[in-house]
Amino acid sequence: MLDWALEALEQANGETRASLERDRRLQLALMHVLATVGEAASKVTAKCRRANPQIPWAKIVGMRNRLIHNYREVVLQVVWDTVVADIPHLISELQRILEDEYH
Repeated sequence: MLDWALEALEQANGETRASLERDRRLQLALMHVLATVGEAASKVTAKCRRANPQIPWAKIVGMRNRLIHNYREVVLQVVWDTVVADIPHLISELQRILEDEYH
């Protein structure tokens, strides 16, 4: 999850909401990366999810499902907001979890 969340920031680096609107490749890249974050979240154990309720597991997996199954109804503003507002917080939480787990 962490690697793909970091990839989302990398893909968005230097981009704007306006560039997302114009650039189909950027749209597809961000949607793919977010779907992959959601897929990875779906593989996290129930024990880990319970231990880390600050992460919105169901919303992350739900976004993945929407991106994969309802891709024609994706709202680009939601994609952009997720990348710029939610992903940085997710990265911080995942890094904290991994530090706690391995240190």
